[in-house]
Amino acid sequence: MRLIVGYLATPSGRDGLVLGAQLARSLGAQLDICMVLPPDRTLPAKIPSEAGYDDILAARANDWLTEAKNSVPEDVLVEIHLTFHESFAQGLLDEVTRLGAQAIVVGASGDGLLGRHSIGSVSTELLHSAHVPVALAPRGTRHSSASQIREVTCALGTREGADLVLRTAVRTSELMHVPLRLVSLVALDPQNDLRDHRDTVESARDRARAHAQGTLEVAKAVLPDDLPIEVIIADGSSVESAVRTLEWQDGDLVMVGSSRLAQPRRLFLGSTAAKMLRVLPVPMVVVPKHEFTTPEALS
Repeated sequence: MRLIVGYLATPSGRDGLVLGAQLARSLGAQLDICMVLPPDRTLPAKIPSEAGYDDILAARANDWLTEAKNSVPEDVLVEIHLTFHESFAQGLLDEVTRLGAQAIVVGASGDGLLGRHSIGSVSTELLHSAHVPVALAPRGTRHSSASQIREVTCALGTREGADLVLRTAVRTSELMHVPLRLVSLVALDPQNDLRDHRDTVESARDRARAHAQGTLEVAKAVLPDDLPIEVIIADGSSVESAVRTLEWQDGDLVMVGSSRLAQPRRLFLGSTAAKMLRVLPVPMVVVPKHEFTTPEALS
């Protein structure tokens, strides 16, 4: 298995690198650190005309990549790659195809002022076009003391695809040998199929509990007996407030499914997941629709 880290020599890039190392160690995967540079840039005035700007930039980029590689713990297998493309995101996707990688890891944008996750242009493009899972590292992940993933949280709704993302999360937890926590998002979604205009807060919560119990039974049917599982119903006045009621620890990871609006074999971040990202203090993995049908999505 191979994981690609879309790397820049920035704090955000280091966030993604640390998450990539945690995932690689947990999955027994190889880490491929990739940097994408724009080609055919205008030659800066301070660069002598006989010098090749691409060559100068590539040499500096290779230095950055080597520094990044040396910062990864020795027990993680690492390779570095430099490529040129007008689009950083498309350059990463091309590398996924070339290397046969199973996922992309990126850090949050460094230009946001609010929230741990601040989705920039590269992340946005990946979340609307990637054909493999995308792992998003929140700001500050570079300071994490966790050596690997501690627990997988699977955020579930009521719409089509919930059972599929569950199977992917179960398989991931099994591969990582970590506990699985199921969080029911039923109460967070005012448009879900389990609520109507007659619902009170309590009846809506009861419906959420019933859904969570059903989800637990499905999970038990496919989980190995020795894999711990917990089911939690998070509710609040908004998605953000509900997420804040959950306890998170260093090394935790959230998995969500792509929006039902996504085209086949592509990602599309749904509204609930986007709201979760605003306050989520831990990494999130978004999985494309077609990955749900293969238990080896992250293996």
